[in-house]
Amino acid sequence: MSAFLDDVDSRPGSTTSLLRTVIGLYLRDAGGWLPASAFLRLMVALEVPAVVTRTALSRLKKKAVLEQQPRDGVAGYALTPDAAAMLDRGDSRIFAPQAMADGDPWCLVSFSIPETEREKRHQLRRRLHWTGCGTVAAGLWIAPAFRQSEIEEVLAGLGLREQATLFITDTPMPGGGHSSAGLRDAAAQWWDLETVAALHRDFIREWDGGRDLPAGDGPLPPAGAFAAYVRCIDNWRVIPYLDPGLPPEFLPEDWPGREGFAVFEHIMAVHSGPGADFVRAVARE
Repeated sequence: MSAFLDDVDSRPGSTTSLLRTVIGLYLRDAGGWLPASAFLRLMVALEVPAVVTRTALSRLKKKAVLEQQPRDGVAGYALTPDAAAMLDRGDSRIFAPQAMADGDPWCLVSFSIPETEREKRHQLRRRLHWTGCGTVAAGLWIAPAFRQSEIEEVLAGLGLREQATLFITDTPMPGGGHSSAGLRDAAAQWWDLETVAALHRDFIREWDGGRDLPAGDGPLPPAGAFAAYVRCIDNWRVIPYLDPGLPPEFLPEDWPGREGFAVFEHIMAVHSGPGADFVRAVARE
């Protein structure tokens, strides 16, 4: 879980974030291992110098995301089992984010953690936030019911499952009433929807219209498709963790989430195949 928090906290566009994105997209498809030279060349395609990449690789080794592992006398890096599990969990979030429909059930998380364990309490709140939970009160959080297993995992990982109670329930009844306006006001208090909407709009502004496509009719060269795709995923991948996937009746009428995902799908369709071909070619060299 700590590796996951490092992952989502990485600043998009930074060397560490780009390297983590490369690892998440391609290392498993390569059998969980790539030569060190392949990492260096892939990052050069992202305009990251080799010396900077070496530092980032060492950092991820210390974080237990990668382990140094030579094969047939060739220096390389392999994915650790814990990191592989983290990436598997992240795939559904990034590439197929879920969203509630009106009337779908909710999961409420109630907990009381003593002051003697305040550091665990802090970590719990931070991790629930990155799971997409909203804060109803200090010890009461809310999320779509399809997040229950992730919430259970967070609690178990911190050793706090016995100090929490989960409820699966129908639509909550906030003090502002059950009207659309009342539900939207409640959601705006429980989640920082303005920040999430801004992330979607920034992504749309950056990537809509096929940014990084050539002026002519031809496709980008393989290295260019790889770079465009990695940078797109690097910009996008944090958004589905913060977007709770609320039903329409809880969202502002101009909510940009659907458009953001449509732009993401378009870039993926254009660049993912050529980008993967480039990585395979580099790995064979």
